[in-house]
Amino acid sequence: MERPAWAPRSIDISVPSVSRMYDHYLGGSHNFEVDRKAARRAMEFMPGLPKIAQANRAFMRRAVRYAVDQGISQFLDIGSGIPTFGNVHEVAQAARPGARVVYVDHDPVAVAHSQAVLEGNDDADVLAADLRKPQDILGSTQVERLIDLNRPVALLLVAILHFVEDEDDPYGAVAELGEALAPGSLLVLTHASYEGIPLPPERAGGAVNVYEDIRNPLIMRSREEITRFFEGYDMVEPGLVAMPRWRPDTAPEDEDPYAFSGFAGVGRTA
Repeated sequence: MERPAWAPRSIDISVPSVSRMYDHYLGGSHNFEVDRKAARRAMEFMPGLPKIAQANRAFMRRAVRYAVDQGISQFLDIGSGIPTFGNVHEVAQAARPGARVVYVDHDPVAVAHSQAVLEGNDDADVLAADLRKPQDILGSTQVERLIDLNRPVALLLVAILHFVEDEDDPYGAVAELGEALAPGSLLVLTHASYEGIPLPPERAGGAVNVYEDIRNPLIMRSREEITRFFEGYDMVEPGLVAMPRWRPDTAPEDEDPYAFSGFAGVGRTA
């Protein structure tokens, strides 16, 4: 298999990657045939996966603009993936020049790409780290350089927690990150769920099995289980809802039915 110039030498390009599959759903070009093959298999069961990815991105952009409107100028995006058009730093810095952004991902392709995209941008940086180890993130030189934890921060966990299994304690990781945030900070979160998917669960489960097969289990949680991530936060209106229903720019009725798969919400630290 030909290794493109942008692929770090250290990665195994014969194994599908969740972030490169997501890049493919979004129409990006930083994925391999192995990723496209796995993505196509998942889409055989759930053809609306690209719509779900687009709804996640659209929600993220609205939430970033909301954070800027609330006076927040610091963003910590964990599980940031491969940069695509309209990333956090572009939205935040367009709305508020000088806004600071740290991206965090454990996929070497995502990190390498983010470094290339952010070259020359002194107010944004990327860190190779794992959500399951919050202290590696909070104590990093990137966070220390760009993020003042004594001031409000927007913590983004968009389409990432459903890849953390219960045995790895996602609730503990989110709580630990939250404890480091100043009052007035925001937790911005989306999560996959069988609720809202316009398919019977057993059919949607076929797509979930594809992720199981590539050793990146997709953990579908209920609305109640997702609400638990916001313990200690005040929910911002309209609460935990389907992505198109969170402070929409356009009528939710016009959205593709798949966009309503899973949940999105923003919480504020007291």
